Amino acid sequence: MSERPRFHLAFPVHDLGQAREFYVNVLGCSLGRSSERWVDFDFHGHQIVAHLVEDGREHAPQSPVDGDQVPASHFGVILPWEEWEQCVEGLRRGGANFLIGPRVRFEGLAGEQATVFFADPSGNALELKAFRDPEAVFASDLSAPRA
Repeated sequence: MSERPRFHLAFPVHDLGQAREFYVNVLGCSLGRSSERWVDFDFHGHQIVAHLVEDGREHAPQSPVDGDQVPASHFGVILPWEEWEQCVEGLRRGGANFLIGPRVRFEGLAGEQATVFFADPSGNALELKAFRDPEAVFASDLSAPRA
């Protein structure tokens, strides 16, 4: 277990079977507790919970970031660079629905990062990131050259 606190995130899905398939077989999460209405997953040491909902969701708003229209509502995890590359390859093999394909943002700057956005079968947006310099995760001056 990490020395940092774990986060907990609950999100809606329209099919728990599809959610299990995606989060376990495509993202590599392990299963936690479950019921007929929800299922827990271990998402890189954090607890995420898919809750079954029957009603549909409207199209999520987007926000411009470095030339992309990023889903304003999304969740994800920051990984080491090599692990990010492995996860992206697993997403490709699993036929993930890429919202914004794998790319490097802010290249050569303090906040240089690899990022990819994709959707789960219920349309929830997820992002995986990796920072070239892990100490720059909270860098406030993105225009500064990378150290």
